[in-house]
Amino acid sequence: MNELFERRAPHDPQAEQAVLGAMLIDSRCIPDVLEKCRDEDFYLEINRDVFATIAHMYAFGLAVDPITVLDQMRVRGVARDNSRNYVLELMRITPTAANVMKYAEILREFSLMRALSQAAQEITEMVSEGASRAETMLEAAERKIYALRQGRTIGGLVRLGNIVQDVYEQIAEISRSGAAIPGLATGLADLDSLILGLNKGDLIIVASRPGMGKTSIALNIASHVAMTSGKTVAIFSLEMAREQLATRLLASASEINGQRLLKGDVKENEWERLADAADSLAATEILIDDNSTLSVAEMNSQCRRLGNLGLVIIDYLQLMQSAGSGRSYSNENRQQAVSDMSRMLKIMAKELSVPVICLSQLSRAPETRSAESKKRRPQLSDLRESGAIEQDADIVIGLYREGYYDEECENPNAAEAIILKNRHGDTGKVDLIWQAEYTRYVPRDTRHHEYDSEDY
Repeated sequence: MNELFERRAPHDPQAEQAVLGAMLIDSRCIPDVLEKCRDEDFYLEINRDVFATIAHMYAFGLAVDPITVLDQMRVRGVARDNSRNYVLELMRITPTAANVMKYAEILREFSLMRALSQAAQEITEMVSEGASRAETMLEAAERKIYALRQGRTIGGLVRLGNIVQDVYEQIAEISRSGAAIPGLATGLADLDSLILGLNKGDLIIVASRPGMGKTSIALNIASHVAMTSGKTVAIFSLEMAREQLATRLLASASEINGQRLLKGDVKENEWERLADAADSLAATEILIDDNSTLSVAEMNSQCRRLGNLGLVIIDYLQLMQSAGSGRSYSNENRQQAVSDMSRMLKIMAKELSVPVICLSQLSRAPETRSAESKKRRPQLSDLRESGAIEQDADIVIGLYREGYYDEECENPNAAEAIILKNRHGDTGKVDLIWQAEYTRYVPRDTRHHEYDSEDY
């Protein structure tokens, strides 16, 4: 069957040659082609080798012409006895590069058909073997199809040279953009400088004791990302209703006391500010699902259907269902369930290629320690039902406010975001201010709208 597939695998040799010929006779079209095509889109091995060589040369700023390409093919060890004649033939049969993008579309079409055929074969074999539950196989099948939509494949060995080339291009893009950080900005500059923003594929855990404000800081980040990047932000709230989240977002954006908003107590001079905040939030692509019984698999399935997804937020880990993991758990084995779900969240972040922020509760350990503030600060070991959470997470942030434990302290609104784990750099802490009336965290030096005391 595999031999039959190989013989009938959809491909168009003429389109492959036309794309390569156009790149050789007019190097100006190379960046456009590289945006559309990759090595694996070429079915014939010799064409893959020529394309990979040209892509490598372009990435490293080398001049591309028949002579330099042949030389690089020899350096890379992919030159054949007939390589010189073949490269010249590519140029001969391609009189102009004007239609190169049309040829590239044909190339991609056949490549996608081959990949789809291969995925269908793998799904059929998986079902025939019946090695897993139907729900697990459905999740695996959906993951394969989603990967094809994103122009990727799941698993498989990839040459280091291709990976280095991709990383080089990413670094060059960041350099050209002039961005201070590679990831999405959180709106908290000091935090961004430590964690380098919210990066694709990262699982970020924000942990605290109940009532410390982890939902609030997540919403602050969500609104900032949505407003500044224009990307879609998906929020899965397993604890609070969507209307409660919207009220918190409005209070933060309008700088109007959240308690008064809930009562409808809006003063005359605040209505315009509230309307402006509502318009700004309504213009964003923030999507909220407040279904309290969602599993990781169901969240992942919803996110696969979203275009321009930039960030996923889950509130919070210990409330999630283990459904979709292919296993069931007793109450005594809840720690294993949470560990499995944290692993699934990391896989989700990698598959969707977006940062995933998951909120998590801390155990009561900080409260049992000495009243000395240093000892009450969160530690990795305080993660409730931790299991593999700290292992799977790329970044773990613990929130701390001395005023949470002692309202009579010198500055009850002083707060800290403590970086307990950071795969991108050093750990440390960021000083913040907790503004309870707006349910938000802001940098320690931020000023906000001044109100008369009677407004509160």
